[in-house]
Amino acid sequence: MLGCVIHGAGDLRVEEVPTRAPGPGQALVAVRYGGVCGSDLHYWRHGGVGDFRLREPMLLGHEVVGTVVSYGAGASGPPPGTAVAVHPATPCGVCPECADGRRNVCRDTRYLGSAARYPHVQGGFAARLTVPADQLRPLPPGLDLRRAALAEPLSVALHAVRRAGEVAGRHVLVTGAGPIGCLVVAAAKAAGAARVTVTDLLPAALRYARIAGADTVVRADDPDDAGWPSEVDVAIEASGVAAGLDTCLRLVRRGGVVVQLGMLPPGRSPFAGNLVVSREIEVRGAFRFDGEFDEALELLAAEGSFDGLVSAVVPVREAESAFELAADRSRSCKVLLDFGA
Repeated sequence: MLGCVIHGAGDLRVEEVPTRAPGPGQALVAVRYGGVCGSDLHYWRHGGVGDFRLREPMLLGHEVVGTVVSYGAGASGPPPGTAVAVHPATPCGVCPECADGRRNVCRDTRYLGSAARYPHVQGGFAARLTVPADQLRPLPPGLDLRRAALAEPLSVALHAVRRAGEVAGRHVLVTGAGPIGCLVVAAAKAAGAARVTVTDLLPAALRYARIAGADTVVRADDPDDAGWPSEVDVAIEASGVAAGLDTCLRLVRRGGVVVQLGMLPPGRSPFAGNLVVSREIEVRGAFRFDGEFDEALELLAAEGSFDGLVSAVVPVREAESAFELAADRSRSCKVLLDFGA
């Protein structure tokens, strides 16, 4: 079968990879769509994401949906032929974090397409994927596979909004209007935010933020833009650059909350720590998700406007062009690979 394998920075190959039969407790899924994520782009461009560096060839991909093919011994789940989304995480279940109900920061988790551990956890960008059967989620009525491919990044966004605390009736700032930032907008509005302001450098990205439900969009490089708020109640940093975090710290109100969601570059980043002290700002990290995955599927089934965030669907054989398109935010929001074409 065909799979998208990253061998190093700039070295993405669509090549034949072996199909693995499902073992005990596992399911085999025929993958239809896989969303190209920012972390996939980092592996492709830089050979790593954050502090996670490639040490061997790795199948990319963790935003995958498809249909059930079969099960291994002792496994059960949705019947073969059922459309499913795949939860990409396999927490250990025994570490202190798992015991504390924070499985998303499990110290020994396995996450599809991640170089966080060695040997790496191979991803889902292949025509067939074998995963633990309990990671399958049947799609709610009315949700098709194309829109369901947004479930994983929407789960990330829902978790970030949850980390912010109560947002109902409040003004939320989102820095960065990439796919995750746009989905944070949608998640904040779904949680009852009264107003969402989004900043980005690119007009095209801000147009996608409008599709996601942003009330105000602001050019991040234009200090005279009339859309800049004087202050906000909550700020969620989704750009992954230090300047975005600085904007959040300077615009959030005294006693407000800043959530760092974007993965900053490895090493040290500038940080306006004095503002955290003098204004008693709470800075919280947000990493991946857990139970939000099921919530994301329900939200996707209920709201058709998410379709506007899928900017392109590209056959897997043209994966490199799909990655180039996904990396160009002036031309795209969420790009999907099609493994069924």
